[in-house]
Amino acid sequence: MTMARLPLEGIRVLDLSWVWAGPYTGLQLGHLGAEVIKIESTLRPDINRRIPPFAEGRAGLNRGGSFNQWNQNKRSMALDLGHPKAKPIVRELAKKCDVAIENFSAGVLDKMGLGYRQLSQDNPRLVMVSLSGFGQTGPISRNVAYGATVMALGGLTALTGYRNEAPRSAGLSYPDPNSALHSAFAILAALWRRDRTGQGEYIDCSLLEAMVAVMPEGLMAEQMRGEQPARDGNRDPVLAPYGVFRCAGEDNWISICVRDENEWRNLCAAMKQDALAVDPRFATAAARKRNEDELEQIVTAWTRNFDFLELEQSLQRAGVAAAAVMSSREVAADQHLESRGFFVRLNHPETGPYTHAGTPWHFSATPVSVRRPAPLLGEATEYVMKELLGYSDAEYQKLAAEGVFT
Repeated sequence: MTMARLPLEGIRVLDLSWVWAGPYTGLQLGHLGAEVIKIESTLRPDINRRIPPFAEGRAGLNRGGSFNQWNQNKRSMALDLGHPKAKPIVRELAKKCDVAIENFSAGVLDKMGLGYRQLSQDNPRLVMVSLSGFGQTGPISRNVAYGATVMALGGLTALTGYRNEAPRSAGLSYPDPNSALHSAFAILAALWRRDRTGQGEYIDCSLLEAMVAVMPEGLMAEQMRGEQPARDGNRDPVLAPYGVFRCAGEDNWISICVRDENEWRNLCAAMKQDALAVDPRFATAAARKRNEDELEQIVTAWTRNFDFLELEQSLQRAGVAAAAVMSSREVAADQHLESRGFFVRLNHPETGPYTHAGTPWHFSATPVSVRRPAPLLGEATEYVMKELLGYSDAEYQKLAAEGVFT
């Protein structure tokens, strides 16, 4: 029986990115079967190689947990981009690649002579994406950007928080993975187009614009009604009960979402309070929303008696949309994710086997999976130089002695 090909088998990616958004883009392509070659250096390693958590609590460039998570299915080539002999090597490699990814500040790669204008001269079929805070052009394109500043400028922070309280930042740098997924999809579309036209593509992905694209409710309220949407915690504008409710223990919560009358009756039955289903205060969706404060007090008084993980299971069995609010440690022990094959434990050459998140989707006809752990820094340098680019051993050793592969 012939095994199905991976969706991006035969596609090679030049990954010039670092930190989060760029590497996360390359991760998706690697999951889909592309050969992703990450360019990095001990002089300027990916930030995530240098920040905790570290395997066994010991710092090291190959021991960073977030790096080893977001760089699965990749190879690493050590190359000092500041060395005058490095740039010609990058341009040679770009000729052998289908895709290039970078997330330097706007304009930096162009100044280095490695932007799309230069690389596409060598390889007109190249698909390249640049991820930056505010795009490559425009009046704020040169502003320094981090996830928190993008969230504030784009309005997400203004929408986040509780009633009658100040805005709050989201719990993570949401614009980074969000823009990465937008970029990965755009790359797939560009590759599809290239198959039909023979032409490459340049994709300018702004973290700000990608984030704004997933904030339709707030934007439409402002544009259509001239209203600044009120911050309202975890509540929904229409549905009730909808939110997170405290359970037994110090800081344990469960998310409950009632979407229709059938789920409302199911919740009332699970609570053994069937009378609530016909109580005039809660008998319709509109009535429940009008009396949401009182309804939440009733639901919380009930949920506080139960373990949040056990309550998740019982409510789901009862036909209520519910999910325990888990810590990272609890997610890593979740039996549903385990049974779905979501977790991977490949043997990393320096840290050994650690539990990592795997591919977030399964395909019906292709064996998408994590096939290799994150790379040691520079482990594929000789492979790239000799096998892909055709350098002799003497040429390779000479460049190594000159410090090109630092």
